[in-house]
Formats: sequence, C-alpha cells, structure tokens
Amino acid sequence: MYRILIRPILFRFDPEKIHYFTFSFINILAKIPGFSWLCRSLYEVNDSRLEREVFGLKFKNPVGLAAGFDKDAKLFNELSDFGFGFIEIGTLTPVGQEGNPKKRLFRLREDEAIINRMGFNNGGVQEAVERLKKNKGVLIGGNIGKNKVTPNEEAVTDYKICFEALFPYVDYFVVNVSSPNTPNLRELQDKEPLTELLTTLQTENLNRPLPKPILLKIAPDLTDEQLLDIIDIVQNTSIAGVIATNTTLSREGLHSPNKSEIGGLSGKPLTHRSTEVIRFLHEKSKGSFPIIGVGGIHTAQDALDKLDAGASLIQLYTGFIYEGPQLVKDINQKLLKRMG
Repeated sequence: MYRILIRPILFRFDPEKIHYFTFSFINILAKIPGFSWLCRSLYEVNDSRLEREVFGLKFKNPVGLAAGFDKDAKLFNELSDFGFGFIEIGTLTPVGQEGNPKKRLFRLREDEAIINRMGFNNGGVQEAVERLKKNKGVLIGGNIGKNKVTPNEEAVTDYKICFEALFPYVDYFVVNVSSPNTPNLRELQDKEPLTELLTTLQTENLNRPLPKPILLKIAPDLTDEQLLDIIDIVQNTSIAGVIATNTTLSREGLHSPNKSEIGGLSGKPLTHRSTEVIRFLHEKSKGSFPIIGVGGIHTAQDALDKLDAGASLIQLYTGFIYEGPQLVKDINQKLLKRMG
C-alpha cells in the first residue's frame, strides 16, 4: 500500500517539507485512540527469537531507525510503533543551529537514493533532553556531534557537553565524525584526533557508576588502511563498537539528473560498499567488537547480507523512506523464517 498509494503522493513534494509534514501528521494520528495499537498490529513482529543482546543491552529485534530521521527526539515513541527494535536520535550539537542553506535534501528516484547536505540542523541537546524525559520504554541511541562554528581543536568539548546532557536519557552513544556536511568534520576520523576524542569520552564514561556503550560512526569512503586504524582505535580505547556506515561522497554509477548535488549520498548505491566495510571490519578484527550495519538496506535480503557480513544489528533510513514501514516487518519475518 505504501509503495502504490502513499509514496507517489509524498514524492510529489519537496523532500524536506514533506518530512516535516509527515512528522506532524503522525503526531496528530498518534493522539487518536487506537492508532498506536493499529500500527503495532500491522508492523510489529513479537517473537523472543528476534531478541539480541549487544554491548550489554537487550534489543527486542535487530532492526533500528538510523540517526537523522528523528534528529530532535520529537517522534521516537510514535516511530517505535512501526516495529523498530530501537531508535537513534540526532545528530545533536550543544547549541541549536539552522544547518546549511536550503534546498539541501534531494531524492534521486532513478537510483532509489537521497543526497543530503543538512549540516547537523537541530534545536540543541537540551531541547532533546526535555523530550527524552517522556520516553515510554523505547531503547534510544544518542548520536552526538559538534557545532559548525566550533573549530576541530575544540571539538572534544562539544562532544563532552552532549555526552553529559544525554547520559541519563539514552541507552547508548554514537560519536559522529563522519558526516560530510560539516566543514572539516571528517578530519576528526584521523587516528590522532579520533583517539583523543574517544579516549576523553570513554574516561568520562568509565568514571560513572553505570557506564554506557559508546560507538563510532564511520564513513564508507575510508581506505583499507584507514579501516585498520579504526580497528586499532576501537580496541585501544575500549569503546563498544562501530556503526558502518554513514553517507558517501561517491557518485559512481548514478543515473539521476540531480546526481551532482553536493552532500552525502544514501540509499541503494551504498548497499554493496557498506556491506564490504562491515565484512572487512568484522574479519580483520576477528569479531572483537559489535557492528551496527546501515547503508542501502531496501529489502529483507539486504539486511540479511549485512548480518551475514558480521553486523549484530542493522538500521534503516533511506530504505524506510522508499519502502515504508513494511520493510521493518519483512526483515524480522525473513529472519524468523530463516531460523525455521
């Protein structure tokens, strides 16, 4: 129904405007008695065989919603009704910021992809904290970044501010140094600054009575040598794991007329590369840390391929936009079918 009836209507409008419209519409519908039950009955798959225990947390199923969809933690309770096992909010920065000038979000229909250059637009970490206080039991990841105006030399302070503010309200953290839409941010993926950043956050974390998992989100554009550095850094800093991958700067093999827009590319063109990165990290590290696989998951088989490559959990974003919530159900059902 989504692909045939709903998506053609949504795709007639500007993608950023329709995103906010959809948020408002779901928020209104959620206030109608029975809507939450209806969503769960349509899309939720309840089976104990789907449960996963990863970095000390229990997930009711391995399918999550990636960061960037509910940046400001406005709709995590309602989105969980579509069958997700967990929701990642953010990327959040210490101070709210507008992000990059519009237009900054583009559909590449022929490629079933999206290009975004949003630039960490969000209302700031404190606004999100107030909403997270109303969590109704959703497992939440907190994706954190730095403000655009903060120089890289002072980035650690921004990440610490977000970490401290979110600590009581999220179940795990994601350090985002891989977005291509904040100037020079990806330079923080270099071994020395990244080690310093993660060591600082992990020190803060381990000084608390109940530390929380910290994960690193990486770009798909890293070389094998850089990926080997990532493995060393994860092991040396003792963080919990990696999210592979963020959006790509590559435009290889695209057919859409707007393929040259500046920004990060997500969707089907990323399917193979993100799975490659997962497999490389898993094999070279000998499975020494968990990986959350994300990038180009548009079918249940795409999800299984990432799990088979070494991912412990997976996340959807662009696939959720193109395929709708049925994709969450399809993945969980295919997992159960494979289990027999």
